[in-house]
Amino acid sequence: MLKKRQQLPQEQCIDAANFIYCLEAVHDIEIDQVTEAQKNLEQLTLQYGVASIYKTCDTIEGLEASLNTLVLEDHNFKDYEIIYLVIKGEANSICLNDYYYSLQEIAEIFEGSLKGKILHFSNAKVLDLDEEEAQYFLDITGAKGVSGYGNEINGISSSNLDKAFFNLFKEDDDMLAVVEELHQRHYNVCKLLDFRLYY
Repeated sequence: MLKKRQQLPQEQCIDAANFIYCLEAVHDIEIDQVTEAQKNLEQLTLQYGVASIYKTCDTIEGLEASLNTLVLEDHNFKDYEIIYLVIKGEANSICLNDYYYSLQEIAEIFEGSLKGKILHFSNAKVLDLDEEEAQYFLDITGAKGVSGYGNEINGISSSNLDKAFFNLFKEDDDMLAVVEELHQRHYNVCKLLDFRLYY
């Protein structure tokens, strides 16, 4: 059921101090197609030398299995600073094959297993949590932060800003400094897409 869709050559991975782990929701994992997210991750490697692993899922079980494989079996897990989710959904939920799951449900599935990680949502979904929802997610999963965008796509993909965000982490692992730098360098796009971080 799990398909590893794109693995970068080993020597590229070794050079990079940190990785991006991207999980994209697709309609059917059996259909092999190169997505926009995949192309962007390739550019991220070519432009910035940031390595990534890309997987797809089409069910909540697939999402769970992919993240569990990462957490339990991937010995490089400590090197993944960011888990990049390209999944549709609403303010406090994700949508997989027409089923909605709240971030509270997701938190309970990954209880304690995202220690020190940042979950970053592309603007395929709006991220809008109240203080209590955000705190619950962070407390239960152990994640360091959850980031994403308050505004919908409106014809603009967040992919270029996502790449800039990931690249800044290569230079600095202080999450707040990175977000500040991102706003300084890309103020207009951050404003337009309403970049937000819950920590």
